[in-house]
Amino acid sequence: MKKKLTGILSSLAFVAAAAALWGATGAVSDPQQKLERTAFQVAAPYADDIHLCSDVAIVYGIDAGMPNRVKGWRERGYRVHVMTGVSWGEYQDYLYGRFDGENHEDEAQTDRAGNKISHGGDVYYMSPGENYGKFLCVGVKRALDAGVEAIHLEEPEFWVRAGYSEGFKAEWKEYYQEDWQAPHGSVEAQWKASKLKYYLYRRALQQVFDFIQEYNREHGKEVKCYVPTHSLLNYAHWDIVSPESSLARLKGCDGYIAQVWTGTSRTPNFYKGTLKERTFETAFLEYSSMYNLVRSTGRIVWYLNDPVEDNPAHDWNDYRTNWESTLTASLLQPEVWRYEVMPWPDRVFRGKYPSSVPAEERQGIPPEYATELQVVMRALNDMNQSDWAWDHKSSRVGQLVSDSLMFQRGELGSDRHLGHVYGMALPLLKRGIPVEMVQLENVEIKDYLKDYALLLLSYSGMKPLSPDVHPPIAEWVKKGGILVIVDDDADPFNGVKEWWNSGSMKYATPRHHLMETLGIKEKPKQPAKEGQTYRAGRGRVYLQPEVPVSITATANGDELFMERLRAVCGRKVKFDERSSLALRRGHYFIAAGLDESVEGDPWGVDGRFVNLFDPELKLLTSVDFTPGSRYFLLNLDKAQKPGKPSVLAAACRVLDEEFQSEGKSKEHGTLSCRVDGIAGTQAVMLCSVPATPKEIWLGEEKLSDFKMDVIAQLLWIRFPNQASQRQLKIIY
Repeated sequence: MKKKLTGILSSLAFVAAAAALWGATGAVSDPQQKLERTAFQVAAPYADDIHLCSDVAIVYGIDAGMPNRVKGWRERGYRVHVMTGVSWGEYQDYLYGRFDGENHEDEAQTDRAGNKISHGGDVYYMSPGENYGKFLCVGVKRALDAGVEAIHLEEPEFWVRAGYSEGFKAEWKEYYQEDWQAPHGSVEAQWKASKLKYYLYRRALQQVFDFIQEYNREHGKEVKCYVPTHSLLNYAHWDIVSPESSLARLKGCDGYIAQVWTGTSRTPNFYKGTLKERTFETAFLEYSSMYNLVRSTGRIVWYLNDPVEDNPAHDWNDYRTNWESTLTASLLQPEVWRYEVMPWPDRVFRGKYPSSVPAEERQGIPPEYATELQVVMRALNDMNQSDWAWDHKSSRVGQLVSDSLMFQRGELGSDRHLGHVYGMALPLLKRGIPVEMVQLENVEIKDYLKDYALLLLSYSGMKPLSPDVHPPIAEWVKKGGILVIVDDDADPFNGVKEWWNSGSMKYATPRHHLMETLGIKEKPKQPAKEGQTYRAGRGRVYLQPEVPVSITATANGDELFMERLRAVCGRKVKFDERSSLALRRGHYFIAAGLDESVEGDPWGVDGRFVNLFDPELKLLTSVDFTPGSRYFLLNLDKAQKPGKPSVLAAACRVLDEEFQSEGKSKEHGTLSCRVDGIAGTQAVMLCSVPATPKEIWLGEEKLSDFKMDVIAQLLWIRFPNQASQRQLKIIY
């Protein structure tokens, strides 16, 4: 009896201690948090007005104050990761020799004029020497000792305009066993400089990965390693070199955060002869390229969104419109379901930006936008939906891209607007065909290409880094695939000393090696740039002797390109052309209306929906996907379960949801849950209940701000958010 009583008292003591901890810290328990579905990065300490209720808080910085920030976020119930910059940071101890007794100012990235490239003051972008990775490990150990679940090594970036520092010259001598060459001096020098930059950050990251894995072994831990990085397309567009796909091959790399947001995706590109921002389309292709870094590798990827962006000059309407575009583009990648919901929540919820009315002063976040963000953030925790399908009948189409897109930049590089990529991709995407960016370096992975009916390729603006990528492409074609090559063989980078023209290889271009691997003997070039079609096994190859950039240059270049594709592919590839992209993911429906698209009435959907971009969560029975429209729809016909009252959508976190009926009555019962959210914002909650509530209680407060649609069995409730958990009871 004493032993049993002692056990009861111990249990009660545990409950009391847990309750005391909850009351003191506001920590909550969500069993799904271990999935790490959503995250945000933050440099500020915990505060109620940036309490996003995501699974993970990624604390930024490896400075001495970092452990206290980690502690503060953990005490509020978050899983905690730590992120630090790889290419820049407050790393003056290394720069000025306080770390190892050696001055490393010569490792600051330096341009042709001798200027160090700075992120602000003496926070320089680094050209990482042998000891740089060791220096990063010191700060990383501080995070490991603080007990974090993962380390994020952010943005390994080497500017194309850099490569003139003494440190880089010494690395050149060591790597190539020859004297340094000025990168701007020739295409050969530019290519070699980029390859070296690519290698140096891979080396630095491997040093840190190795250190973390050794720490894991010594301490019985399983701390993960991730690399938050811009997309390959953006880095190439912005003239930056980064290791990208090669990181997935490094021991200890567990995946990426795809840093795609308004700031990257609004970079203008050409289409139909017009240069302008195409945020949605660019974001769609950026996210696709990031997923294809990890597809079939066992690594994972989070998709980043940002409700504002780095440029503080835009107004709230601009931020909101572009955020909806990038968010929609990310949701249209159905095999990814982890998200970094924002960087810098203090920048979003405390920042002031221009009003859409020029004469007005800068304003804080509009209340309705704050509500919308929280509705969406909660829904992002629910995107692991295995039941998904596109709302079209197009065949699967991919465009091959290589990390070497970043090597052919600078003064002697390829098209500054990346027309060699967008020239082939946009004509398809603008017609509602979700063309995917397919990582060339990954084609050797088993079955990586098997689901594609059509692949697009050009070695104008990029080159294959190994001949080993050609046999898998040839095998895919011979099994029935269609390969369309758009290339005039005039790219001066064909002449750099590389595998296709070295040793026993004597090819003028890497494309010629591909054709030989396919077993194709080319016909003499035809006049007027006429293309040629070749058979290869059960498949075919179409070669169009022009550069993809030319497709973007004229108002009808896209249609001429599509005419060729339709003729070449015939019945083997289905092009279901329409003015929208739409995807069903479980009980969600994501759609984007496209401008610059096919003419005719817009596509749409009928049923019962709520647009999660609408802070009012109004009931919709018909939705048209008009040009420029963005929809994150909750399909009520799938989400509402007869006889099961539930919370359908909410601008707050909802935990411990429970329904109790009164006897056998279907119209009498109680729906209860615990809620918390960002302090100072307005919550809206949409619930499915069979009858008008008699009473609604939030903690000790009786709520009166609610509306009921009896026919639809939908209840809308509004209340101010608080960061502390409160019990909500709906009695009907």
